Amino acid sequence: MKKTFNNLFIVLIMSIGLQFSAATQDGWISLFNGKNFDGWKIGANASSFTIVDGSIQVAGPRAHLFYDGPVKNHMFKNFEFKATVMTKPGANSGIFIHTAYQEDGWPSQGYEVQVNQSHTDYKRTGSLYNVVDVKETYVKDNEWYTEYIKVEGKHITIKINDKVVVDYEEADVDKREGDMKTKALKAGTFALQAHDPKSVVLFKDIMVRPLTE
Repeated sequence: MKKTFNNLFIVLIMSIGLQFSAATQDGWISLFNGKNFDGWKIGANASSFTIVDGSIQVAGPRAHLFYDGPVKNHMFKNFEFKATVMTKPGANSGIFIHTAYQEDGWPSQGYEVQVNQSHTDYKRTGSLYNVVDVKETYVKDNEWYTEYIKVEGKHITIKINDKVVVDYEEADVDKREGDMKTKALKAGTFALQAHDPKSVVLFKDIMVRPLTE
């Protein structure tokens, strides 16, 4: 009986180890469990974010959903980030990096990476907003695609479905005007944007791979 118990214990430990390995395969760590907002924090207009079929649905007045979980104590400097995204027609959203939680308003820290295939704003998906603006549309509404962001030192790379659309070296912050001077690489968390009530966007498979700092 004791031998059988020991064997079962070993199998259980191996199973847990395999599950953990799968969750962090190749260094990628999931930030969203597909069930609830554990590890995330919402300020004003929290109803703009809901869980739909394992995805985060963004639909409502301006709001921002900030990662506030245990991974790196939600403080990222060098990393790779990716999410699977779908926009509905006319939708506008964004993914913020190196930002910090705030209760309301547009995030004052970090960069916004644009999510927009057909909104009236000409700055399309993959734009490093107001810094390197992408005018081409690389994906369609109502289709899932991958949005990838890499920050290493002062360098930002953005890919849409594995295609590089931004390759930027930060060197001009002191020449910027207005609030753009505060939107620079330092360190911080991620945030998803609810832009306006008519913009409906879905996010899933939200993952990060921390890099050496």
